[in-house]
Amino acid sequence: MYKVKIRKVAIKQLSKLPIKEALWLSKELRKLAVNPRPEACKKLKGFKNKYRIRVGNYRAIYTIEDKILIVEVTKIGDRKNIY
Repeated sequence: MYKVKIRKVAIKQLSKLPIKEALWLSKELRKLAVNPRPEACKKLKGFKNKYRIRVGNYRAIYTIEDKILIVEVTKIGDRKNIY
């Protein structure tokens, strides 16, 4: 099982979302501990181990370190502004 780490910047971004979406996104991020590459995730082009997961109109960008079993969430935001 992977450990899900959320950077301080991402926590701050998550706290600015509407409560309903923040809870939904938090639930989906916890699921990454079991399966860091769910069907809904996409690998970002140009990066070795960066992925994104979509939850409604919001996106979470994260990296996966398979050797040490860590998923690190780096950014969270609206789909228009995340990239």
